[in-house]
Amino acid sequence: MPKYSVVVTFHNQEDSVATLYSRLVTVMDDTGESYELVFVDDGSRDGTNRLLEEIAAIDRRVVVIRLRRYFGLTSALAAGFDHAEGEFVICMDSDLRHNPEDIPLFLEKLREGYGIVSGWPRSRKPWRGRLAAWFPNWAMSKLSGVLIHDFGTSFRAYRREVLQQVPLYGDMHRTLPALASWHGISISEVEIRSEGRPNSKPANSSTFRLFFDLLIVRFLLRYMGRPLHFFGGMGLLAVTAGGSVGMWLAIRKILDPNWDVLDVHGPLVVFAAVLIVAGAELLAMGLLAEMNVRYYHEPARKIPYAVELVLRARDGEQSVTSE
Repeated sequence: MPKYSVVVTFHNQEDSVATLYSRLVTVMDDTGESYELVFVDDGSRDGTNRLLEEIAAIDRRVVVIRLRRYFGLTSALAAGFDHAEGEFVICMDSDLRHNPEDIPLFLEKLREGYGIVSGWPRSRKPWRGRLAAWFPNWAMSKLSGVLIHDFGTSFRAYRREVLQQVPLYGDMHRTLPALASWHGISISEVEIRSEGRPNSKPANSSTFRLFFDLLIVRFLLRYMGRPLHFFGGMGLLAVTAGGSVGMWLAIRKILDPNWDVLDVHGPLVVFAAVLIVAGAELLAMGLLAEMNVRYYHEPARKIPYAVELVLRARDGEQSVTSE
C-alpha cells in the first residue's frame, strides 16, 4: 500500500497532462516514500483520456479512473478518494494553476498531526476582486470556526480517515474543512504559489456560490443531527402565531355575533390561515428530515458518480476493471 496518493481531476485538459505528470513524478520521487498518482477523467471529450491511459501503460504507479460523463469536481474528487489507497491523500487541479512543488509543504503539516491541510494562494487580483473573494471566505470562517483564508481551493491534503468520515456530494468539496471540524478534525493551512491558469477554462462563479454554502454549513453544523429543532421551532412559532390570531378573531365573533369578520379583517383571516398551514408543513418537514438523519447514519452509502473503467497495475501487470 502506498504512503501517498495524489488525486488529480481532469476535464478537457490534454495540454497539461504530460507537464503535470512529469512535475508530479519529480516531486514525489524526492519524498523517498511510496506513492500513487490517481488521475480521474471527468468525462473529457478531447484527448485527455488517451494520454492518461498511455501514461498508465508505462507507469504502474498511475491509476486512471474514467467517469461515464461529466459529473463535476466534487463527484470526480469522490471517485479519486474512493480509489486512492494511500495513508495520506493530496488533491490538486490539473490546469497547472497549482504547483506540484508545493506538495512537500502539505506533507510537512500532515506529519505534524493535522487531519486536513488547505492551500492558500495569495491573490494578486485588483482590490475589487480580492474583496469579492475575501468576504464569503471570511463569513464562512466565522460561521464554521475554521480559521483558513480560502474555502474554494481544491489544493488540499487529507489523512485517509478524514475522507472516510466526511462523504462528498453536491459541491461539498468547498465546505469539507467546515464539516470536518464538526468531527473534531484538526485543520491547518499553508501558503502556496499560484502561477495563474494557463490551460484552464474561463472562471466560473464558484466564489459567489460560497454564499449558498454558508447556509448549508450553518445548518449542517448546528442541526445535522437534530433537524426537527430547526424546522419544528419555526413551524411551532408559525402555528402559534396563526392560532393566536384565529382565536382572537373567533372570540370577537362570539362576543359580537353581528360582527362581519371577513369584511373587517379579511386579510388577517387569510394571514392566520397561511401561518397555520405553513407551520404544519414545517413541522412535517422536520419529521421527514429526522427520518433522513436515520438513513444518514445507516452503513449503506450511495456514490455520486458512475465509473466506466479503472486502470491499475498490480504485481507488474496492468488490470482493467469496469464498474
